[in-house]
Amino acid sequence: MKRNSIMVYIGYLSTIIFIVLSCKSNDYIVYYNKVNEIDSLYRIANQPEKAVKQYRKLFRKYNPKNQDRIDEYETYIKLADQYHKNFGGKKGLYKLIPLIAPYEGSYGSYFGLFQKYGIDSTEVKQRIADWKKGLNKRLVDSFSIAFARDQAEGRRNFQLMEKNDRINAQLLKWTFENYGYPSVQKIGLIGNDGVFMPMHPLFSHMVDEKEYPYLKAKMLEYIKSGDCIPKDYANMVDRHNLQISKEGILYGLYPSYDAVVDTIKANKERKKIGIPSIQHSSKITKDYFKK
Repeated sequence: MKRNSIMVYIGYLSTIIFIVLSCKSNDYIVYYNKVNEIDSLYRIANQPEKAVKQYRKLFRKYNPKNQDRIDEYETYIKLADQYHKNFGGKKGLYKLIPLIAPYEGSYGSYFGLFQKYGIDSTEVKQRIADWKKGLNKRLVDSFSIAFARDQAEGRRNFQLMEKNDRINAQLLKWTFENYGYPSVQKIGLIGNDGVFMPMHPLFSHMVDEKEYPYLKAKMLEYIKSGDCIPKDYANMVDRHNLQISKEGILYGLYPSYDAVVDTIKANKERKKIGIPSIQHSSKITKDYFKK
């Protein structure tokens, strides 16, 4: 009887361990910092095969992102293909499609890779069309209006600008409370009538609103969950610190010609939210424009 109880306990414990190990991790700040380390291996240390190995290990723990300019999941697949390493073939490429779907028109550059693994352009386009159907229509409509409102009269009419920013701040708070963060996987990047909807300019106009402390706190939570882009948060905080609280730039992201940036401090703060160091970011930007 005692032996049976021990065996049942061991079986129960093994199941719990399996479930824990099988679950994807939740803290994406850890993910972003690991991506930065691996990107340095590939981009700076010129160790692409080692980068592939570490990316594979990372993507077993986390659902991949494909951050602007770093393009970690795309880089992983392309390097793995180049060096004849396994990345999952079709299954791996199917994961890539929704990550590139928001960037309309760019997916044509991937067709050669898709075709190599038996995925034709018709299937890619259909999967992207299905992805679009899955977007939150209510939020797409709301943010299409919000982004047009944000840029009304080129933001030259000060009274109208203040009024519109207040309305958009309320929309953002309502969205957080009812739908979570309005990420590109929820609303896309191109709204109704071709409205361009990158979140960072909208949030940078929230720095003088009463909702700013709430938005700031919630955005940090959404960075950890993988929904909010760390740079969008850092850009907003930098602008608030520079223009409103007069504390000075913290992350060195908001463009200002007369602001003094403490590079050592900025790099420490960047790591806390998963942004590459200033030097690493500079290299990423240079490589991006070389393309």
